[in-house]
Amino acid sequence: MAAGTKDDPWALTTAPGSSAYTMYRDDDVDPALLVCQVGSTRLTYLARAIDDLHAWLLARGDWVPLGAADEKKPAADGTVEAWGRAEDNPVGGWYGQRNGYRGRFGMYLPPLLEALGLAELTHDARTNTMRGI
Repeated sequence: MAAGTKDDPWALTTAPGSSAYTMYRDDDVDPALLVCQVGSTRLTYLARAIDDLHAWLLARGDWVPLGAADEKKPAADGTVEAWGRAEDNPVGGWYGQRNGYRGRFGMYLPPLLEALGLAELTHDARTNTMRGI
């Protein structure tokens, strides 16, 4: 597995397997960020999202829908996407850091957790779910 650095990013695929992207952890900034590169689009999320999402999934104890949505679209209640922008999550709102590109948390974080061995993820064409392990 890749080191998850800028020079050796994680090569990931969305849950349905329809899009490839890379992600790495940037510890040279404060707070540390996850940098997600999807084609020419760069998204950033707080790096603590890995541990926070894993803890939330373990507390839920069951399969949770991903519910990926763009920043300007509402996230379905009870989804990973909704939690990633909820006022009652550990950071008090958005894990996404780049204004206009803060959404899609439920699309790009779950495959990373799966690759790190922290979660199981379904890989259907639509309506995927995940759970912490």
